[in-house]
Amino acid sequence: MSLAAARPSCPHLHSRPHPRARRPLGRGAAFALHASVLVGLLAASSAPTPLYALYQAEWQLSALTVTVVFSAYALALLMALLTAGRLSDHLGRRPVLAGALLAEAASMAALATAQGSAALIAARVLQGLATGVATGAAGAALLDFEDPGHPGRAALANSLTPVSGMAAGVLAATGLVRWFPAPTHTVYVLLLLLFVGQAAAVARTAETAGPRPGAWRSLRPRVVVAAASRRAFLVTAPGVIAAWALGGFYSSLGPSLARLVSPQLSRSTAGLVFFALTAGAAVAIVAVRALPARAVSVAGAAALVPAALLTLSAPYLHSLSALFTGTVLAGAAFGAVAQGALRLLLPPAAPGERAGTLTAYYVLSYLAMSVPAVIAGLLTNHYGLRTAVSLYTGTAVLLALTAVATLLTAGTRSPATR
Repeated sequence: MSLAAARPSCPHLHSRPHPRARRPLGRGAAFALHASVLVGLLAASSAPTPLYALYQAEWQLSALTVTVVFSAYALALLMALLTAGRLSDHLGRRPVLAGALLAEAASMAALATAQGSAALIAARVLQGLATGVATGAAGAALLDFEDPGHPGRAALANSLTPVSGMAAGVLAATGLVRWFPAPTHTVYVLLLLLFVGQAAAVARTAETAGPRPGAWRSLRPRVVVAAASRRAFLVTAPGVIAAWALGGFYSSLGPSLARLVSPQLSRSTAGLVFFALTAGAAVAIVAVRALPARAVSVAGAAALVPAALLTLSAPYLHSLSALFTGTVLAGAAFGAVAQGALRLLLPPAAPGERAGTLTAYYVLSYLAMSVPAVIAGLLTNHYGLRTAVSLYTGTAVLLALTAVATLLTAGTRSPATR
């Protein structure tokens, strides 16, 4: 998910290639390339999810360690977004994105060769940093290369490619676990080759953000919500926290929960829990894009309640259907909450304030995704996964109900919440 969705598109492509240089990619091809970069980055982010059970079995990892591995990535990504999200505005899209993709390839090499939890955490930190830098540059480039005759495609791509990429990553890794040898190596080697190829392709695109001063100053972390968006930020915050916290739970502990519900379940099938979440989110984003933002936010927050309750019931009923139904519903709710919140937050902000407002949204989101996941790991270590699920989903239900009540009572008070 990219911070660049709020940036204005660049009306001119600045670079003029040397006569002997190969012709840059056309606008349409460049747009498709940068969309594929976002898909690849988020596929890589979710690829380890089906592998956590393998890591646990091979290295005797605790549930807490698994959640720390997941949260290390999310927090590193957050720090990169906060500090380097605007770096490509100053240094240019091509060098920043190509460099970040090569760093992403290096993180894949580190993941492929990891021999323990410490190496796994370090590799995920590197991956999070590279992903944060790359998503900022790639998302901005989508706006730069958007066809003026088809406005809105960049915004849709910035919303849809992350969840589509995460779904693709889980599905591909799950298939490798089931049908290919050495899945903890193969998936990362394939992704490494993808990122090297994308870095080479990025070098063939026209530069859309010429170098300008202020690169060092742009690295200073800032979280500023536009004054006109502050009320909407407060109103949507409970739903955003609930949705992203559930997302973090499914990503880190979803496979373990599936095997608790059905101990005979294969590791590859257990990995499909997070795929169900992201696929549901992708469908919801497309389905609700034309509906009123406040109604979408209310519906999404309300849907989190039955989603959490179905998830809670699954280990007690030993029902995989309850688990996967709850997961798909949680994904749809996640997609609706995220899109509704962004559509409430960004329009009231002035163009120069939208990047900062979006940064604040992602600070809240990634904290809500990572910190509760670590708490869930602690609870699982001390009290067992069943108890952790009960406490986690109960908290999510309370947050979702608070979100619905807040949205309904505040909806008529401010234009920002309509």
